[in-house]
Amino acid sequence: MEDHSVDDDNSSIRSSSPANSPVMDRNPSPPPDREGEQGGEEVDAIGETVYSKHWLFSTFTRLIQIVSEQNMGDSDAQMQLPEEDEDELCKIWDMAMDKDVAGFLQEFKAADILLGVITKSRCPRLTEICVGILGNIACFPDTCLTLSQNNDLGVVLLLLLGDTDPPTLLETSRLLLTCVSQSDVSSLWLERVRQQTSVCSSLCFIMCSSTNMDLLVKVGELVDKLFDLDEELMKSWVTAGSQPSDEDEEEEEEEEGERRLDVASSLLEAAKQLRSESPEGLEVYLHALQLLTTIHHGIQTLAVAGGTGQALWTFLCEVVCEDLCQPDDPPFVLQEQKGLLVHALAVLSVLYACQDQEAEHSEADTLLPLVGSMLRVLQYHREVSSGHGQKEKKDGQEEKVDEQLQALIQTTVEFLSDIITDLTKDAVCELVTKGYLTEETCLSAVGSMLPQFSPAVQHLVFMLS
Repeated sequence: MEDHSVDDDNSSIRSSSPANSPVMDRNPSPPPDREGEQGGEEVDAIGETVYSKHWLFSTFTRLIQIVSEQNMGDSDAQMQLPEEDEDELCKIWDMAMDKDVAGFLQEFKAADILLGVITKSRCPRLTEICVGILGNIACFPDTCLTLSQNNDLGVVLLLLLGDTDPPTLLETSRLLLTCVSQSDVSSLWLERVRQQTSVCSSLCFIMCSSTNMDLLVKVGELVDKLFDLDEELMKSWVTAGSQPSDEDEEEEEEEEGERRLDVASSLLEAAKQLRSESPEGLEVYLHALQLLTTIHHGIQTLAVAGGTGQALWTFLCEVVCEDLCQPDDPPFVLQEQKGLLVHALAVLSVLYACQDQEAEHSEADTLLPLVGSMLRVLQYHREVSSGHGQKEKKDGQEEKVDEQLQALIQTTVEFLSDIITDLTKDAVCELVTKGYLTEETCLSAVGSMLPQFSPAVQHLVFMLS
């Protein structure tokens, strides 16, 4: 694979989904009203819209002409899209977010036309627009079903993940995510992804090399969705990355600084990029990493000494201890950060259990601050629950269960109990000395661990005595 880095791109990116789409993005501005439109032209209108069938036909005709003209020139040269043509095509892109227009484009066999343009295009902007139009068409179940049944289009779209143009990659990822998120066609797309082995390496390359935040978030959402829907696919991707072939070993010997891409390290690299830029994107990647820890192959990969698991432990400890639930934060910060915290702590608990604790986790600069953060989580939860309970009792209303917050507390209690059971007396003394273990945090922790984790509480009491 030729080494192209995927960097930021300043070209405009339209990305839209209607209210009933499973993938929601910011809607683009609608195209401007056409001049000279008369009230008697309803026959030419598409459905209940004011958009003209004749104008749409002529624009698609021009689209075909553009590609034909491009292919008459230098076959290796990258072409530019004339501004006037770009504006007209972008109007179709915007129009396609309307259900009537999407249905009409389906009847008009627009997918076949756009597929022909994509396969012949030597203009990145033109390719991006065509994929973007398909992405808006796919937002509706009926049109998505028809589009998904086009096998040639499915193959080309998966191959487009190997492109080097960030806006095109963004629109391709958005389109694929829209399709796999719709239950009627998700199995069809999952089968295509299984058969197209280049998908895994293409996505890993993007996650490892891109600095485009929007692209990283969308690719993360796509990978997370694929893993959530298909455990066997996740297993095959993990296995492919952890067991290099003879050919891979030969390539590594020939190119010394070239790092072989695998799913776990790629997810980690993207998470590092998003840490300070997009908490929502980081949460997506942490959830994908958590999914890896639900299968044996994923745990095996992370348990390799000196591998991704150790780097992931260090990164997640930094996120939890430096970014989340700080001493000067108000207790209700748990509501804002519960998603990040529950995924991070869930992964850390697996890493703690499966790796050599003496070699990896005994250092005070990682483990003790982590214990301090978990103690703080339980303390803040106790304070919030106490105040919230009084309010509910006063209002006489039934409290709604926050399942994600409950999952966070359960994960924290289980993980903390495992660590406490392994703590030495010196470690407990250091927790007290550094202010991590105070009377308040100790009471919160003990109250949360009892009665389910009595042995851990007994051990803590013995160490303190």
